[in-house]
Amino acid sequence: MKKVLILGLCYLMPSYHVLAQQKEMIYVNANSGNDDAAGSQMTPLKSLFEAAKRVNKLSGKGSIQVLLSEGTYGLAETATFNPTQWVFSKQDRLEIRAEILPDSSAWEPNKMPIIVSTMPFKLERDDKKVITGGSNYGILIESSHATIQGLRILGEPVHEKPKAGVLVRNYPIVWEGKNLSDLRVTQCLFLGNQFAIPNHLGILSNGKQLEVDHCVFYGVKDAVVMWNAPAEQSSMHHNLILNSYGAAVWTWSTTPDFKFYNNVMSGINVLWVLEKEAKNAYQIQNSMVIGYNQLVNQGGGPQDFGTPADTKKLMYGSDFVFQKTGGLSIEEDQTSRYYLQLKPGTLGTSYGAGLFYKSSNEK
Repeated sequence: MKKVLILGLCYLMPSYHVLAQQKEMIYVNANSGNDDAAGSQMTPLKSLFEAAKRVNKLSGKGSIQVLLSEGTYGLAETATFNPTQWVFSKQDRLEIRAEILPDSSAWEPNKMPIIVSTMPFKLERDDKKVITGGSNYGILIESSHATIQGLRILGEPVHEKPKAGVLVRNYPIVWEGKNLSDLRVTQCLFLGNQFAIPNHLGILSNGKQLEVDHCVFYGVKDAVVMWNAPAEQSSMHHNLILNSYGAAVWTWSTTPDFKFYNNVMSGINVLWVLEKEAKNAYQIQNSMVIGYNQLVNQGGGPQDFGTPADTKKLMYGSDFVFQKTGGLSIEEDQTSRYYLQLKPGTLGTSYGAGLFYKSSNEK
């Protein structure tokens, strides 16, 4: 009887393997790190590329944090994050972030880790085999449930238009793969200069549940482009977009449930670019644009911004303030906590756009 009972109990017990919940932390320091090191807080890695390689070798379930100290991280090749043997969730994520975040009392603008690309471009040819340009990726995320936070992200020192019909461009953050969901880019400063270090496109996204919030795009050609796969349940909010010589947002693959609110923009070439057919309409809530050339276009591509679209494709109420000319007061003092953001108490600050989750009154 005992033997039968034991066998019966064994039969009732589940016979599957459960992955233990883990939390992996990889530290990176551009100044004191070594890519042969363990990647601990005391023995950090040196490069983001090596950190990506370490992440991709991991297997398990839980969260992975890549923590970057202040310093300059040059990308001579794409840092590709593709941990195929790791299971993430909405709560347990892949995080690539600064050690000190903007809402910390210890944070200063100079504490932000700087990402800059220096890699060669892959040439592109048209159907007549004529070179039309080239592109490269800085940080490539090929996973769901990822967060990028607290980084200063530059473009690449390149001549964007070497000759007529040819355009070379750097995409600093790219989210690309099959059936991806849940990428958040938050508290990042995208910084470019059209002539010296052009930042062609801050975020190129191919997935659903994209959230871009509390970022500053300063001098960047295009801020966010959603393309290819339907960008369902996505949002942009509390962002500051300044001096854009392209467009603030491209909704090429974005579904009508897209949420766009509490964004402040100024010095914009085109506010919004729709897909070529301009089938979808989108709602703007509680936002402001002061100074723009075109409100909404359709179509376009890397070489152009499309053609004027029906302005009714952007739906808004009285809480959307837009003014054709004018500007905002931007803090240019590099020692200020609000460097390259709105000066406290000036026009636009009531929207809460910028790097901080807390308003200036709460600090």
